[in-house]
Amino acid sequence: MSAEQSAVGEMLAATVPMARTLRLEFLETTAERAVVRLPDQAEYHNHIGGPHAGAMFTLAESASGAIVLAAFGDQLSRAVPLAVRAEIGYKKLAMGEVTATATLGRPVADVVAELDRGERPEFPVAIEIRRADGAVTGEMTVLWTLRPNA
Repeated sequence: MSAEQSAVGEMLAATVPMARTLRLEFLETTAERAVVRLPDQAEYHNHIGGPHAGAMFTLAESASGAIVLAAFGDQLSRAVPLAVRAEIGYKKLAMGEVTATATLGRPVADVVAELDRGERPEFPVAIEIRRADGAVTGEMTVLWTLRPNA
């Protein structure tokens, strides 16, 4: 991971209190993919001993934010990235550490072209949450927008 990519994860960990509270680990942050891990921590377990659904939501949403910043960080002087809505599905029992992998649902150039035309582009980010054994325990989609500065 480059210094710039590493900086995105460090910045999120420093500025997003929930990411810091959960001790999220930003493993990879590029415009194509972001990978974030939630360590196994008993204080964030649910009633069956796995990571709480709220912790997994925060993990996935943080991965989506990391890829958005990596892809559109050069647009921050003229637009603010905002999550519009999110949908999550819990597929299998999650136990131990879990990792979220986010991918951008539209080409960066298409989103920036809309912004260039004075539009407020929207774009999805798909996230898979996996256990250490590779099983997908959850899937999330976050719809993001770049709100042009006034």
